[in-house]
Amino acid sequence: MTPPPGWYGDPTAPHLERWWDGTSWTGHRRAPGDRQGPPTPQAPPAPRTFGQPVAPQVPAAGPPAPPARRPRARAVALAGAGAVLAAATVTGALVLGHGDEGGTRARNAPTTPSAAPTSVPRSASRPASTGPSATDDPSVVVDQLNGITLPLPDGWEKPQDVADEDVVMTTHGTYDCPAGVGLCRHGLVLIRTATAADGTSPRTLARNDIEDAADAAFDRDAIGERPFGGITSHQAVRSGQIAVAGRAGYFVRWRVRTAKGPGGYVESLAFPSSVGTEAPVVVRFVFDAGPDGPPPADMDRITRGIRPVGDAATDGGVGSSIGPSH
Repeated sequence: MTPPPGWYGDPTAPHLERWWDGTSWTGHRRAPGDRQGPPTPQAPPAPRTFGQPVAPQVPAAGPPAPPARRPRARAVALAGAGAVLAAATVTGALVLGHGDEGGTRARNAPTTPSAAPTSVPRSASRPASTGPSATDDPSVVVDQLNGITLPLPDGWEKPQDVADEDVVMTTHGTYDCPAGVGLCRHGLVLIRTATAADGTSPRTLARNDIEDAADAAFDRDAIGERPFGGITSHQAVRSGQIAVAGRAGYFVRWRVRTAKGPGGYVESLAFPSSVGTEAPVVVRFVFDAGPDGPPPADMDRITRGIRPVGDAATDGGVGSSIGPSH
């Protein structure tokens, strides 16, 4: 059925309406919503020889509504906002995902992207809501991920303004690094959960980790700088089996000498966790050897004070009773 005369959407210009005289399109057009009435009648157009004109499609309820304008400006704005958000997310990931994997350095996240350190692989990240500072006890650090608590000796504090998420305690304050690059701390304690590639026995883990711990602490840091001028030599000080939170562990301690400054002490302590799959835990101790550094005896004090979460009676240390070994 041919539609009656009226204003309909122009098939050649969808943003306009065009007058249909009942048999063909006329040359009269108007903007949608315009109140213009029927145009002045024109002489019938010349007969077409190539077929009938395409009549407008009229729904049962009447002529079609003018086509909605496409919200191009809004789409462009949203696309631009999405691009900015994506860029911000990537930048945040680069900053938030990058950290100093050890050492006595205290530095902010770099402003330019750099490769993430590979010397300390992780099997899981430490949740911020249940991390080392989750406890209200100022003298204890809680590591919910590995199910242990550590004591805070005098002169130590929970981490503040430290980029590395594995750091669970530091000595008070900072100082200019001996090589004149950035700021350093006199002592750090870090915890990481070992992966299968690191080994399975505490002895293997500790012996494999100590060199990486020394390099990350006193040689070249995660952004390629040498705050101590690099390591010149090291000496194995102590090693052996040790009980940690009632579990059989193993530790290796080195005295490290550096090109700048007094050097320091590094220890890798490995033992099985008491929670979940009992994945191996590696605790790293990084101490300056100078007069302002913490005494190496603090390594022993902290080790003896490591407890399973919720079990204040279990202790550890050399000569203590040893539980299951994995």
